[in-house]
Amino acid sequence: MFKRSAAVVAIVALLSGCVTAKVPKQALDLSPEDLSNKQLQSRVFDTTDEKKMLAASAALLQDLGFNLDESCTDLGLVTSSKNRTAIHAGQVAGAIVVALLFGVAVPVDKEQKIRASLVTRPVGEKGDRVLVRLTLQRVVWNTKKDVTKAETVNDPTIYQEFFNKLAQSVFLEAHDI
Repeated sequence: MFKRSAAVVAIVALLSGCVTAKVPKQALDLSPEDLSNKQLQSRVFDTTDEKKMLAASAALLQDLGFNLDESCTDLGLVTSSKNRTAIHAGQVAGAIVVALLFGVAVPVDKEQKIRASLVTRPVGEKGDRVLVRLTLQRVVWNTKKDVTKAETVNDPTIYQEFFNKLAQSVFLEAHDI
């Protein structure tokens, strides 16, 4: 009797594992912000040399303090990351005030990891241009080692600076300057 009950329970458990959750229809829809972020994160360069663009991008990321984590030239992909402090003076001052007034220690942001993912691909009817897309994400941990933020960086200034430096690098390299 026990063996039969155990077999029924095992079969029900296996069958319930085969049931898949429905993915909402809107899950794959792009919002207007997604399109504007994609435009912010992408630049097209007038060159056919995708590998040179990828190498210049990787070198620029290293110049900006990133460590290359993965690189695949055949796929046009570079991922990199860097660790930086996330200590903000205003947040620390607020935590000190709270500690003095209420005697409670409030955790503050301590460190962050910034991850950069860069993809290149040929575009245009003849593939005569190269699209470079950079996405930046950051994760922030507080003094209790809890994650306080995990977000995509969408500051236009950062992307403009990166692409301006990349354009200068490619220009200098093309003209052997």
